[in-house]
Amino acid sequence: MLFRSVAQMFTPHPSTQEPNRLVTIDKLKQWEKELSNWGRWGKEDQRGLLNLITPEKTKQALALVKEAKTVTLQINPFKKTGSDIGVFGENVHRMARINPQTGAVMGALDIIQLSIHDGLSSHLDALCHYQGPIGRQPGEPAVSYNGFPFTLTAAGCKESAADRMGPGYITRAILVDMPLLKGVKWLEPTTPIYIEDLEAWEKFAGIRIGAGDALLIRTGRWAKRSAEGPWPYGTGGAGLHASVLPWLRARDVSLLGSDAVNDVQPSGVKGINRPIHQLTQVNMGLPIADNVYLEDAAVEAARLKRWEFMFTLHIYQIQGGTASPFNGLATF
Repeated sequence: MLFRSVAQMFTPHPSTQEPNRLVTIDKLKQWEKELSNWGRWGKEDQRGLLNLITPEKTKQALALVKEAKTVTLQINPFKKTGSDIGVFGENVHRMARINPQTGAVMGALDIIQLSIHDGLSSHLDALCHYQGPIGRQPGEPAVSYNGFPFTLTAAGCKESAADRMGPGYITRAILVDMPLLKGVKWLEPTTPIYIEDLEAWEKFAGIRIGAGDALLIRTGRWAKRSAEGPWPYGTGGAGLHASVLPWLRARDVSLLGSDAVNDVQPSGVKGINRPIHQLTQVNMGLPIADNVYLEDAAVEAARLKRWEFMFTLHIYQIQGGTASPFNGLATF
């Protein structure tokens, strides 16, 4: 099937246009300042809300390990095809030394190439992945998190890159399983998630999302893909509505992740399609993980009726990288 345009395939969910929910560009510009964490940890800070994953927070996370059962939060991007892959490059695994005449493999040496921002690659966006401010005028300098000049070259980002975010973290993760809450197999494309949905989940799970947590939101993208095949989820997918941004800032979560792109698509905000990405990364300093694999964690959490667990993250030290491969683990 050829997807001729976003407009022909997907339109914003009607609820995003209701007066009490509608978010405008002007409101986002206001939030750029009101929700900002610039300078909170000093003018040289490039870790943002990851600073809230303190030694005390990590010790608390260790205490959540009861069964010592670990599941992956990473999707395997290799040998998959579909309309949700291949936009930015190839994901390739091959042997490094092959005889050009015979094709024989000459040694157990591998080459791996990842298109990190690809639709089937679990990845953690660096804080330089987006630039601001919103509505930047010609000649107005672009900035990344904490007010650093946005400087992007063939070698990557000069500031706020993946290698500036720390080596890795252990903290408490909260899995928000929206399909489970709503009694469906998955959320249909364009379904927005609002503050009341997140707080309904807190009540259901008997838990409160707080400072230093990794907030992982399951929309059921992988379950839908497995049952019905791929679709261009990046233009028509369930996710957070822009009105959630002040709530995220108030709760001070340290990492936001989803099995899709985090933003509901289309966003419902005229003039910008990924406002969650924009304000979390540029203004709040909140790292985002896209395409997280949450199916195994959802099964284990439902079995235990416990949706908090120890979360382990390693950040690949890619100099200038606009993202790091995401190889998170959930340990119950």
